[in-house]
Amino acid sequence: MTTATVAPRAPQPTRLRGSRSRTVLLAVGLVVSLGVLVLMAGLGVAVGSKAVPLGDVWRALVSPDDSYNAAVVASRIPRTQVGILVGAALAVAGAVIQGLTRNPLGDPGLLGVNAGASMSVVLATAFVGAGFGRTVWAAIPGAVLAAIVVYVVGSGRAGSTPVRLILAGAAVSAVLVAVVQAVSLAKPDVFDTYRFWGIGSLAGRTPETVSLTTGFVLVGLVICLAMSRSLNAIELGDQAATSLGLAPGRTKALAALGATILCAAAVAAAGPIGFVGLAVPHVVRSFTGADHRWLLPYCAVLGPVLVIGSDVIGRVVARPGELMVGAVTAFVGAPFLVAAVRRGRVGL
Repeated sequence: MTTATVAPRAPQPTRLRGSRSRTVLLAVGLVVSLGVLVLMAGLGVAVGSKAVPLGDVWRALVSPDDSYNAAVVASRIPRTQVGILVGAALAVAGAVIQGLTRNPLGDPGLLGVNAGASMSVVLATAFVGAGFGRTVWAAIPGAVLAAIVVYVVGSGRAGSTPVRLILAGAAVSAVLVAVVQAVSLAKPDVFDTYRFWGIGSLAGRTPETVSLTTGFVLVGLVICLAMSRSLNAIELGDQAATSLGLAPGRTKALAALGATILCAAAVAAAGPIGFVGLAVPHVVRSFTGADHRWLLPYCAVLGPVLVIGSDVIGRVVARPGELMVGAVTAFVGAPFLVAAVRRGRVGL
């Protein structure tokens, strides 16, 4: 008597289906986030320290004239555009620096980039004169030079490590901040300019600010987004990255270059706005995970939401004056970061 053999059932591709559904959810979430950004940009144009009826806002956008309300609305457009650029730059740069250093507390100031950009801007203001065009071109070399010094100081014979880079960044930042303070206190005119710019503000930004900043931000975003897969491997460690066929040194250098350009452009455009590069990547990572292919695009969208939202709040709560956006981002972003930490979904 023969017994029939039953072929084993093929395993169901549950993990594949789960991966596909997660990808769909993340894609839908990114589209929704873009919609939130568009809504926030509309609020940035419609709401401000000067109350303008929505009908006048619409007429100023569709058919601008020489009226006072039209001039008010026109002044808010470049301000909102700069908020989009700065928010995307700081959030993406923060995510990249956290990935490079494998430090959950990493932000654009960790490697001395913000301090380097600030120092070169202050020196340019003191010895060349104020002017946004000079500020942009001065901030870039200062940020790059600071990043190079941090990398050289933090690299030993065995190469750079996250701990060495963090310590080197703290030391270099302390020296650069001391230079900024010394120059500012020695020159009262520089101090008057720096004390407003140093907190971080979008007020008074013009179409020239937008045009000079856009190119740098786009270049930095392209570099960082192109390195998203490589950053996933870097977070596993240099040995794992090498076994996957990557050159860790070149990957780190390119990613750091992209983050440096983003930080320098953001600092030049709006000053050293804090907390965006720290909070946004953590909040985004709580629902995207550590995959930079999703983390960086979400940061590029939600970073501007935080910056523009903070700017709108600062203009509304202090009418007829306004609070600088750098002073508001911490109050707005801190609750989201605390909530993510308490849920245990942030890698601290």
